[in-house]
Amino acid sequence: HVQLVESGGGSVQAGGSLRLSCAASKDTDTYNCMAWFRQAPGKEREGVAAILSGRTRYADSVKGRFTISQDNAGNTVYLQMNSLKPEDSAMYYCAADYLPRFYSDFWADFDYWGRGTQVTVS
Repeated sequence: HVQLVESGGGSVQAGGSLRLSCAASKDTDTYNCMAWFRQAPGKEREGVAAILSGRTRYADSVKGRFTISQDNAGNTVYLQMNSLKPEDSAMYYCAADYLPRFYSDFWADFDYWGRGTQVTVS
């Protein structure tokens, strides 16, 4: 069982930046991919960014503005969010799982989730 704890959310004005962190339990045999998702009220949850063995994937809506990174131990993942827009407002969730590689529908295959951290852009 993997435990994930997010931090770093908050309120910011449009154009500003926030950095989210997610600390994972050290069950590194259980996961090799970490990701950030978000869900706004009335909308479906969407994958935002993912990192797997140093490779990254981003939703089109955040490319060039968000950067996902990971510490050397692989237990903490970060999401640097720049040039924030009001439409980025959502609850942001950290997720983890063991994936063989990035494939077409990998966003749907995460089993471990944090409780989320709220991001509000005004």
